Amino acid sequence: MNKNVLAAVMFSATGWLTTPAFAAPFSFSTGNPDGRLGALSQPAGPVSLDTETADDFILGDTTAIEAATISGLIPAGAAPSDITNVEVEVYHVFPLDSVNVASGNVPTRNNSPSDVEIGSATRDQSRGTLSFTANVVNPDISVASSVINQIKKFPDQATHGDGPTSGAEVQIVVTFTPPIVLPGNHYFFRPQVQLDNGEFLYLSTQKPIAAPGTPFLGDLQAWIRNSSLAPDWLRIGTDIIAGTTPPTFNMAFSLNGETIPQAGAPGKANCKGKSVSTLAHQFGSLDTAATTLGFSSVEQLQDTFTEFCE
Repeated sequence: MNKNVLAAVMFSATGWLTTPAFAAPFSFSTGNPDGRLGALSQPAGPVSLDTETADDFILGDTTAIEAATISGLIPAGAAPSDITNVEVEVYHVFPLDSVNVASGNVPTRNNSPSDVEIGSATRDQSRGTLSFTANVVNPDISVASSVINQIKKFPDQATHGDGPTSGAEVQIVVTFTPPIVLPGNHYFFRPQVQLDNGEFLYLSTQKPIAAPGTPFLGDLQAWIRNSSLAPDWLRIGTDIIAGTTPPTFNMAFSLNGETIPQAGAPGKANCKGKSVSTLAHQFGSLDTAATTLGFSSVEQLQDTFTEFCE
């Protein structure tokens, strides 16, 4: 091969290797409810403690998550208008954001959500950082198992839950204002739904994830905790429902947004500058980036990436 041809090949290869990746739509779903489980996930109520149910997802690139859907069970006689607030938190996988000290209150913390949430990713309707709509999908459904109050510390964690229950299936569509921006990593998604009339049970879906869901390697089972167990978590299937062959559960939710490849890395000195440059390059301008990603203004986009980078 002569020098000119070799130089051309090298230039072509270098150009291919350095071609920037561009933003692309992001969509993730665990699938539809399967009728096996409803798990409490709401603030403290008249007869229940503050309780959180979480399930995991993976991001391959930095992503602006603009919206989510949540499938749940509300009591017969309750209506979507009885939902007074929705809050969403995102957790790293333990031991990040955790004390990492064995408390003895749970069988294991391996593959659980971390002790505390990612503060920059919290969204709450009561604080104006998300909006939601809720609709009844099925007015009369049943689940074979539920976990509401029967959440106990080790060695009494295998309570088998609160038994079967029924009600109306609701789907809650959430829009994040501003979007949640996270770097590529493994996370847990935790919604809480406040209901004036009864309790909100987060519905399960198949594990492993099957169509129309989005399967991924490393899919973990759903975890739960209440305020008496925190900061620890229990596996809903393995620890609480238990049995000779303990079941495992995913929870029914989906996420939508936009990937932002080659954004800056949180904690790095050039994170914000690189992220803003990447956004301007991939979308043509910061105005277009803000509009496309669901930010109300360029200022809101820049503020969100400042928080993301810190």
